[in-house]
Amino acid sequence: MSTTLRICHLYPDLLNLYGDRGNILCMKQRLAWRGIDAEITEVPAGAKADFANADLIFIGGGQDFEQEVLLSDLKSGKDKELKAAIQDGKTVLAICGGYQMLGNYYETWDGVRCDFIEAIDFYTVGSRERMIGNFAFRCGEHSGGSVVVGFENHSGKTYLGSGVEPLGRILAGSGNNGEDGGEGVRYRNVFGSYSHGPILPKNPSFCDFLLQTAIQTRHPDFCLEPLDDRFELAAHDAVLRSVLPDSEKSGI
Repeated sequence: MSTTLRICHLYPDLLNLYGDRGNILCMKQRLAWRGIDAEITEVPAGAKADFANADLIFIGGGQDFEQEVLLSDLKSGKDKELKAAIQDGKTVLAICGGYQMLGNYYETWDGVRCDFIEAIDFYTVGSRERMIGNFAFRCGEHSGGSVVVGFENHSGKTYLGSGVEPLGRILAGSGNNGEDGGEGVRYRNVFGSYSHGPILPKNPSFCDFLLQTAIQTRHPDFCLEPLDDRFELAAHDAVLRSVLPDSEKSGI
């Protein structure tokens, strides 16, 4: 089937912590291997966004300062348009700071509050200690069920609201807050995670689930053809063994 996946990359100029732009490259390449075109539209701060025309919206991670800079741009109208796109079922991948901005607010450890766009019912509070290192989690069945490996580095602790489910459950590491065992968020077709790395190249099953979710919003019966993922899976398994040495024995 001939199709083009339209990807909107929001704030590529500022939200690219730990190579998060690599997620765009990964999606584009995995589509190309299947003969599917990817149309990438970059939307830097100050530019107009057309979320309604996108199939997938990507928001990378950034530092606290960059989030504050972008909030004024978001609240110039992009926030309402992004919330409408989410409610309309657009597929969104949001990483770390980009994930946090979709929630209600961020409150620093010393009590300074920054209101976010309230697209999803969750909030984040800062702590003095950072949660940092390679980690792994298993996605919920609603999110494909694959085991995802990545790298987290955040001091914010995120708490999901009632009726909002995590993207997955932690196997090793901290995830959302290091307390309740959840990692990320899955709301409608939004996939939020603390996983840098970038997340997609070492997690081909999760990447394909994301892509298929986006394509099926326009082509409900479409299924991606399988690829030879031996190298991607070797990288995935190497990280998994580093955080869960017994993972091979246990069949995780």
